[in-house]
Amino acid sequence: MEFKYFDIQGVVEVLPRVFGDARGAFFESFSAQKMTEAGIVGDWVQDNQSRSDRGVVRGLHFQKPPFAQAKLVRVAQGRALDVIVDIRKDSPTYGQHVMVELDAQRYNMLYVPVGFAHGFTALEDNTLFLYKCTNYYAPQSEGGLLWNDPALGIKWGVENATVSAKDQVLPTLAQLESPF
Repeated sequence: MEFKYFDIQGVVEVLPRVFGDARGAFFESFSAQKMTEAGIVGDWVQDNQSRSDRGVVRGLHFQKPPFAQAKLVRVAQGRALDVIVDIRKDSPTYGQHVMVELDAQRYNMLYVPVGFAHGFTALEDNTLFLYKCTNYYAPQSEGGLLWNDPALGIKWGVENATVSAKDQVLPTLAQLESPF
């Protein structure tokens, strides 16, 4: 596995070594030892999967303490533009974001540490998005940021996005009282 680090501390892209031949492909999608060595830590307790069509935007979501989650995310089918926003109050990169295209054919993954709002847009129909989480989902702990808040400057590359009613009324960064 190769690991790519970003200017925002704690964020890591994982690029697995893929072995392919006429039969197909094989790759190691998780190794606790290699992940820990790369700074990707957590007691992984829950896996989730979503399916989205092109132009669907999900996010920007997080869970508040004590149910905060780190996530290891990847696409099993299709492509998605994954976006995370630093909402750690004392971070020098507060309010900044990282964007990574996750592609089923590249098998790449993104580590989303605790203290980040997370979202993505599907770039293809029938995109299968996988989430490995360090805490269980707790609806009473849900939080989020408005996906198209101009202050965030996220260029989703989507016209006429399909966004849930719940995600359309999330607070802007200026309105957010970050729990991190």
